[in-house]
Amino acid sequence: MKTATSPATQGSSAMIDAKINGLGDWRGKTLAHLRNLIHAADPKIQEECKWVKAGNPAGTAVWSHDGIVCTGESYKQVVKLTFARGASLPDPKSLFNSSLEGNARRAIDLREGEKINESAFKQLIRDAVVANSAALAVRAAKKK
Repeated sequence: MKTATSPATQGSSAMIDAKINGLGDWRGKTLAHLRNLIHAADPKIQEECKWVKAGNPAGTAVWSHDGIVCTGESYKQVVKLTFARGASLPDPKSLFNSSLEGNARRAIDLREGEKINESAFKQLIRDAVVANSAALAVRAAKKK
């Protein structure tokens, strides 16, 4: 699924593709599936790779719309999606199961074989975009 239009975003999308393909196991399949759900929830979302460094040459997958919506990372036992404004988002289906003690972020950890409630996840993405847009509007109003 190609939604990116800028060369920088296309480069980031290619880096995320490489990261997913490089995993070559359930984690890659899970991250690819979540990525597709993110784009289905918000076709205007942008992909980036941030925090590229020697220990993490592929960087961290980031999905943004008016600010960071979530990041996607893979570890040995989990695929983790961390929502920048997760603590302020409604989560009626209790998708958040990690980083629950923070003041801002919340995360979803998926282990091998686990499924996600797709409709609830897409709603969470849409709610995160709304929260980002509202925060952006507040910042813009303060600048006036």
